[in-house]
Amino acid sequence: MKKKIRREFVLVALLSILLTAVSMTVVFYELFKKEVMNELESYTRVLQSAGVFDTAAAGAADGLSDWDVRISLIAADGTVLYDNDVEVGGLDNHRGRPEVSEAIEEGSGQSIRRSDTLDRSAFYYAVLQEDGTVLRVAKASSSIWRIFRSALPIVAFTGIVIFLLCMLLAARATRSLMAPIDSLAEHLDECDDASVYDEMVPFVRTIRRQHEDIMKNARMRQDFTANVSHELKTPLTSISGYAELIEHHMAAEQDIPRFAGEIHHSATRLLNMINDIIKLSELDAMTPEQAQMERLPLHLLAQNSVDMLQISAGKHQVMLGLAGEAAYINGNKEMVEELLYNLCDNAIRYNNPDGNVTVMVKPLGGKVMLEVADTGIGIPAEHQQRVFERFYRVDKSRSKATGGTGLGLAIVKHIVAQHGAQLELESEPGKGTTITILFENADKSVIL
Repeated sequence: MKKKIRREFVLVALLSILLTAVSMTVVFYELFKKEVMNELESYTRVLQSAGVFDTAAAGAADGLSDWDVRISLIAADGTVLYDNDVEVGGLDNHRGRPEVSEAIEEGSGQSIRRSDTLDRSAFYYAVLQEDGTVLRVAKASSSIWRIFRSALPIVAFTGIVIFLLCMLLAARATRSLMAPIDSLAEHLDECDDASVYDEMVPFVRTIRRQHEDIMKNARMRQDFTANVSHELKTPLTSISGYAELIEHHMAAEQDIPRFAGEIHHSATRLLNMINDIIKLSELDAMTPEQAQMERLPLHLLAQNSVDMLQISAGKHQVMLGLAGEAAYINGNKEMVEELLYNLCDNAIRYNNPDGNVTVMVKPLGGKVMLEVADTGIGIPAEHQQRVFERFYRVDKSRSKATGGTGLGLAIVKHIVAQHGAQLELESEPGKGTTITILFENADKSVIL
């Protein structure tokens, strides 16, 4: 990055030097050309005022051969009547010369012609006289290319000096530009205190936010790994212990069915946990675009979940029922079924004997409300913000006794996020918990 910035600075400097040299040469040449033409015009006016060429008699112009300009008198038909520089006998017709033609047609004319042999330019100024002849004054001078080559050594020396200065300034500017970035790279955790210029403030804020997210995700992954290891260790230890007792014939015959039941219970818990971990991983990896959304009858899906969990509710001595009316949402069927199952299953597991679980589905304008309310043990206020974290349990002993994995509500939270829905929790210890989710109504255009 630093090399690229320096290279760009140097390139800009070189281009600036070159363009300045060319521009100044062109400007100088234009001024020089104007000055020469003004000088030739002055010569012509002086000669006209002196009456040297009032007639076509060439003898009247004796003594002009020593002038540093070439003076010619040309007839209207282009014949050269006089030239103070060469013999007129060897000259061709000048009627086609641009400055002569222009003078005959407009009263005066001028032109510049370059001589490749002499590498010089000839400047011509001509004026039409009253007797129809054309008085022309010419002067040879440097061409623009010759002027440019003459100035080249000075331009080159100046360019080298400016180039070296630009190299030094580029290095200094690069260090100044990169210093805040280098500081951030070395002290990313202290980016709040980093001294940066105003243009970098949005960049620093973005970096800070991304850094915080990365650190948060890293901590979550670390906690998740530790929790998974801990949660898997308990059922595996139980399975291993009971299996070892049976393998070494250390268990009484009447205890074998009980040990087998414990192994089965732990294996089931382990399998449920692995399934939930897989679901969470899939949800983490899935983008909203990958989730195949369709129009879903939420009330019907809720009825299916309620019917499926009636046996579990009976085992826990809980009444499970559904209320509300038909409503439709845009969602992923598998995810929504998982959400309904987890919410109802949690409400059953953490309920009291003879308790109730009520599932409510109804449209609310542009939204569809899904509400799962129970009369269970409730959640203390200090735990309500964390119950959707992975493996977080309010009552660890009860969670393990009921076979919960501690991942149900974490899965619910992910599914809600995937659907762009809103989730609210209300709970009071000893009275129960109500979880409300507001989905977008698939038929809201009709309702509105």
